[in-house]
Amino acid sequence: MEYVYAALLLHSAGKDVTEEGIKNVVAASGVAADDVRIKALVAALEGVDISKVLSQAAAVPVAAAAAPVAAAAAATAPAAKEEKEESKEAAEESGVEGLGALFG
Repeated sequence: MEYVYAALLLHSAGKDVTEEGIKNVVAASGVAADDVRIKALVAALEGVDISKVLSQAAAVPVAAAAAPVAAAAAATAPAAKEEKEESKEAAEESGVEGLGALFG
């Protein structure tokens, strides 16, 4: 979420939303910057008129306005997390198969 905030901060300051800019803002806040997430966010925001999105968001309740931003952030989550979950599932399945051999 801090990456989205950094992008909004850069936009409100009239600066371009770039990987380096987001990285600097996040680092200045004391958070370790994740280059993969930053690249994904910048790619997701490419071609998006942030001013237009913010003006439209002002016309709807806050929770509904945050949904597109949250959806964009969720879509850009690293694939490594998915790979971890898949390997965890595979480990659980192999464990269950091992128990079946003991009793079957």
